Amino acid sequence: MDQLALLFVLLLGAVVSVPVGDRFGLPAPVLMTLLGIVLAVLDFVPNVDIPPELILPALLPPLLYASVRRTSWRQFTANKRPIFLLAVALVFVTTVVVAAVAGAIVPGLPIAAAVALGALVAPPDPVAATAVAGQLGLPRRLVSILEGEGLFNDVTAIVLYHVAIAAAVSGSFSLPRAALDLVLSAVVAVAVGLALGWAANKLMNLLDDATLQIGLTLLVPFASYVLAEELHGSGVLAVLTTALFLAEYATDADDVLTRLAGHTFWSVVDTLVTGVAFGLIGLELHNAIRTASGRWGEMLGWAGAIVAVVVLVRLAWLLPATWLTKRLHAKRDYDEEIPTSWRETVVMWWAGMRGVASVALALAIPLEMDDGSPFPDRDEIVFIAFGVIMATLVLQGLTLPWLVRKLGVRADTDSEKEFERVLAVRAAKAAKRRLKEIEEVEELPEELSEQLLRRAFEIGVRISPDMGDDERREAHDQRVRRIKRMRRIQGEMLSAARHEVLSARSEPGADPEIVDRVLRHLDVRSLR
Repeated sequence: MDQLALLFVLLLGAVVSVPVGDRFGLPAPVLMTLLGIVLAVLDFVPNVDIPPELILPALLPPLLYASVRRTSWRQFTANKRPIFLLAVALVFVTTVVVAAVAGAIVPGLPIAAAVALGALVAPPDPVAATAVAGQLGLPRRLVSILEGEGLFNDVTAIVLYHVAIAAAVSGSFSLPRAALDLVLSAVVAVAVGLALGWAANKLMNLLDDATLQIGLTLLVPFASYVLAEELHGSGVLAVLTTALFLAEYATDADDVLTRLAGHTFWSVVDTLVTGVAFGLIGLELHNAIRTASGRWGEMLGWAGAIVAVVVLVRLAWLLPATWLTKRLHAKRDYDEEIPTSWRETVVMWWAGMRGVASVALALAIPLEMDDGSPFPDRDEIVFIAFGVIMATLVLQGLTLPWLVRKLGVRADTDSEKEFERVLAVRAAKAAKRRLKEIEEVEELPEELSEQLLRRAFEIGVRISPDMGDDERREAHDQRVRRIKRMRRIQGEMLSAARHEVLSARSEPGADPEIVDRVLRHLDVRSLR
């Protein structure tokens, strides 16, 4: 098997792992990691030959962009305090504690190298957190906090990692310079993200074609990441800024086709890239096995100690942080989402899985120092990092669904239905207001006006049937049954039309481009 065949196996696994995970109640990223582990121990499967410096730029931009599409800037600002406590403060604390323990148990490990180890294992993976949380039906407030933590903690961890690596390689460290680098990195990233977001939004208005607009959204995250890194900014923060800007300002409510096609496109990209990313994590087991050859007991002991530190520090931090957030939330009128019970706090603790970013940072540790000597204890750092990744991702990922069921942490479906009903009422009222505006400038027959008024009400009832009274609901149900029957028959008519047009594609003298154009018209008509 060569590298290309291995890539196709991972892509196929990414597709198959989704229904398999749904069938057995297991997260698809964890199944892909297990697949990678199985492939790693097979003799005919080659070692992955990807330059470490390309892993983050190739995988993180599309994954981050796809995650941000499911959220909003309002959600981040509403949860800024818990996100800060997890994504910034907890990353710093974890880095410091891991560095202290690693420096104490690994003989001769320099402090800068220990800090690099702490930084690369500190951030829970945003992809794993959102993928797992989305499948388990957790309360929306937990999903929001986990998404925010996962998206922003990489920024802090990667900057700490680069500072530590620079200090280890050069042999010098300046705290004021490191703090300045952190601030400049954030400023440059936000500037690049906003500039590219604004430029992409303007360009989308010029590209009056859904295919070109969606293609542009695929290029923008990579451009944002690379440009920010070239200017010594945070590529991760730049991608987040660009994605949030586009989600806020580049959404046209009437551009239905682009929105539907874009949702489908990014769902496919998210599934495939996530599968490949976590498959690569499992495949990197090759390197860990080679590193530990002859020293299994000693290195497993080190890895186990760091795993315990990472897991326990998160729990020790979450308990008081959640309590503090609750106290501040009770005293002030903050509209933020926080865990409401110890059960939800435990789920948040156990959801702290490490993944793609930690792998990429571990593999990106340089081989040599500035003076040409080997990077101190590089093999040991890489092995410990993979031990943390495998233990948290596989162990926690496989047991998190069980833990959620055992603790009974579920989404509040009543409040979700109530919010859905509120939106349905708002939608119906907006439709009625627009109808009145039209009636002021256009003379509509009374029968048509009454029919349109019923249609305005039906807009809300179709979203939330509970908004109507019994009589109206019954009338609505009858109309729905009639409409469904009409749509079924109309669907069969359109199906016959599509089959007829498609059969013309193979006829002599038929122009395939014209056939496809007519077929697209029929497809769009079928969506209405």
